[in-house]
Amino acid sequence: MTTQPFHTHHFDPMTGPVVISLPHAGRAYDPAVLDELRVPVSSVLPLEDRYADRLTDAAITARVPTIIANIPRLVIDLNRAPDDIDPVSIRGGIGGGVPVSAKARAGLGLIPTRLWGVGALWKTALDPAIVSKRVRTIHTPYHAALAAAVQAARQNHGSALLLDIHSMPPVHGDDAPDIVIGDRFGKTAAARVTATAEAIFKELGFRVALNAPYAGGYIVTRHAAPLIGVHALQIEIDRRLYLNAAFDEPTKGLARVQYAVLTLAERLGDALPGRFAAAAE
Repeated sequence: MTTQPFHTHHFDPMTGPVVISLPHAGRAYDPAVLDELRVPVSSVLPLEDRYADRLTDAAITARVPTIIANIPRLVIDLNRAPDDIDPVSIRGGIGGGVPVSAKARAGLGLIPTRLWGVGALWKTALDPAIVSKRVRTIHTPYHAALAAAVQAARQNHGSALLLDIHSMPPVHGDDAPDIVIGDRFGKTAAARVTATAEAIFKELGFRVALNAPYAGGYIVTRHAAPLIGVHALQIEIDRRLYLNAAFDEPTKGLARVQYAVLTLAERLGDALPGRFAAAAE
């Protein structure tokens, strides 16, 4: 696989206390990986947070530190623990070891193996050597880079905030949210941080829900430490806000969401509890 697994923007610790992560934005599909698929590539595209990397264009221009995955979620899911995989999906693997999460059992663990309405994704069971290599060369470096950026932000600004940005399929219902903020039910961010994020989005005209149906995943859980000033929020954005009906091309709504992400990063950064009053920008 020749594609760089991710790229970073403005990973300068003096830039500011906010760090943005986009773990599901990758769409660089290796032909060798596609050869192993049992189904057409079009059927696995819903795994992507399609064009989620574009949601942070304005924030990157404003020099907000940002890390963006290039490798698709199909290859490895950076928002899963490195051992969150159903052993029976691996060649020679058997159950009975590490407890398997509900998501892994459903086929949406570290390496997706099944999709609802599609079925099994791969022609054969996963090669354990390939799984290990993906963890070593993609998952581990991504989280190491993210951890270093968050730690540097905290050291230089007194506190830090990780915004883990995702896009979500539409949530149906009369009061369906445009945006879901996840803080693991108060475990990954101070209540004040979550409440401020909710107020910002509502002020910008979005319907907002907290922790339902998405409470936050591995990234915010792994990197958050609110007691020492490291807060983390997972932000899920309805794809209808910035993509066309087929969810394959951005629309004019993209600019509105870009502005919202930038506004969130700037205002939350200014309001972080414990931030040094004279932090350099």
